[in-house]
Amino acid sequence: MSLNKVEIDGQANSVEVEDGKHLSEVLDATNSPILFGCRTGICGTCLIQVQEGMENTSAPCEDEREFLEIVAEGDSTMRLACKVKTSGNIKIKYIGK
Repeated sequence: MSLNKVEIDGQANSVEVEDGKHLSEVLDATNSPILFGCRTGICGTCLIQVQEGMENTSAPCEDEREFLEIVAEGDSTMRLACKVKTSGNIKIKYIGK
């Protein structure tokens, strides 16, 4: 399994995430500033902006797309951290809701 680096805007240290793991699994374990609520993609607590490496994230599922249409109003850089899996390095910024 390959490890991908996740940089969080405003944080000194990056986090490593295995291919295919949801960001929420690792971010919780590392006490990141990103908060999680429902973990199903309906509350928006874990709303993030992918600043770099969007091509290294999983495609949004239908539920996430529908939620983001309302909350992010077409901003394609916004994602829900509970739904994102990585396949390469990314840089994110916590937005929350």
